[in-house]
Amino acid sequence: QVQLVESGGGLVQPGGSLKLSCAASRSIFRIAFMGWYRQAPGKPRNLVARITPGGSTNYADSVKGRFTISRDNAKNTVYLQMDSLKPEDTAVYYCNAYIDDDYWGQGTQVTVSS
Repeated sequence: QVQLVESGGGLVQPGGSLKLSCAASRSIFRIAFMGWYRQAPGKPRNLVARITPGGSTNYADSVKGRFTISRDNAKNTVYLQMDSLKPEDTAVYYCNAYIDDDYWGQGTQVTVSS
């Protein structure tokens, strides 16, 4: 069992940056696949970025070169650095952990608008 809490969302202008954080209630990164997902109104929840227990990463084509997923094992925290933000990035962003089952954070709103 693990609890996940996201933070760092907010309003940013196009071209700006935000860094999201996901704090886990215990050390899980050696056994869990960690991911960031996002969901816009009327659209399905889609994978944005993922990091494996071994540290490998992958990204949705729409964010490659702009977003970076990373983790700090000592802080039990995974991050999503978002640069060169576009209005199309507007969504609720969710942290996910897979350890035989899916665990989700509550979500944090990211709005990209002038």
